[in-house]
Amino acid sequence: MLRITKEGEWKTVKERETIKTTSLPHTRTSLGLELRKFGVKEGMVLIVHSSLSSLGWVCGGPVAVVQALMDVVGETGTLIMPTQSADNSDPAEWGNPPVPETWWETIREEMPAYDPKFTPTRGMGKIVEVFRTYPGVKRSLHPMYSFAAWGKEAEGVLQDQKLEHGFGPDSPLERIYQLGGHVLLIGVGHDSNTSLHFAEHAIPNRERLTKGSAILENGKHIWKTHEEIVYDSDPFDQLGRDYEKEGRVTIGSIGNAECRLMHQPDLVDFAKNWLIEFNK
Repeated sequence: MLRITKEGEWKTVKERETIKTTSLPHTRTSLGLELRKFGVKEGMVLIVHSSLSSLGWVCGGPVAVVQALMDVVGETGTLIMPTQSADNSDPAEWGNPPVPETWWETIREEMPAYDPKFTPTRGMGKIVEVFRTYPGVKRSLHPMYSFAAWGKEAEGVLQDQKLEHGFGPDSPLERIYQLGGHVLLIGVGHDSNTSLHFAEHAIPNRERLTKGSAILENGKHIWKTHEEIVYDSDPFDQLGRDYEKEGRVTIGSIGNAECRLMHQPDLVDFAKNWLIEFNK
């Protein structure tokens, strides 16, 4: 007799509720049509932040969403998603949840080294997890702040991401900026908009922190430390609301999700000035 775990029962209840809020099933085809109508175009360089549950019931789940995005930007375009593995970080920084200080050295010594092929993401969602393992998708080498990309500019977007500038100069976010890319938020807010972290590098005298990760260096497992600015997404929601007042964000629906599409360089330029003023 097949037994359903409590987690399985919870997922079944959640899916039943999702079906009730969806008038017709969303599919690869229907999502593709809605993405095009929304303003996503073939050849576009597009970084996507997403929530699968926000879309309603999708036939094929995250696989259908990834396929629809690829269909629309096409091989002449480039699709990017952040694939962060924040648990490969210094346990002294962990707060959600924290671990005992007596564990820290063991974690630093035993944390599996980052590998772009199999290191999972943490807290990035089901769409991202499908995307990072999808055929033809490449992933950058940063042990905490990696990105995955597919399409024409994928290799160029991911190359030479500096350990000390995960979201800064020479990061995939700067490459997207240089390519005149766009940001698509699917069912998530500006607090999930990673491009705003790129803008934080413009803040004068930003506090810096020593960070660490497990990596392979010359084939050997080591705990590698580096200095990087302190990232803070707390003001991003207000920043995003102020940017939307400029009238340069397309807001509407794809599936059941409220979505936002914006030109990334314009957003970053606005955010740099906004954050400089905010941090004075």
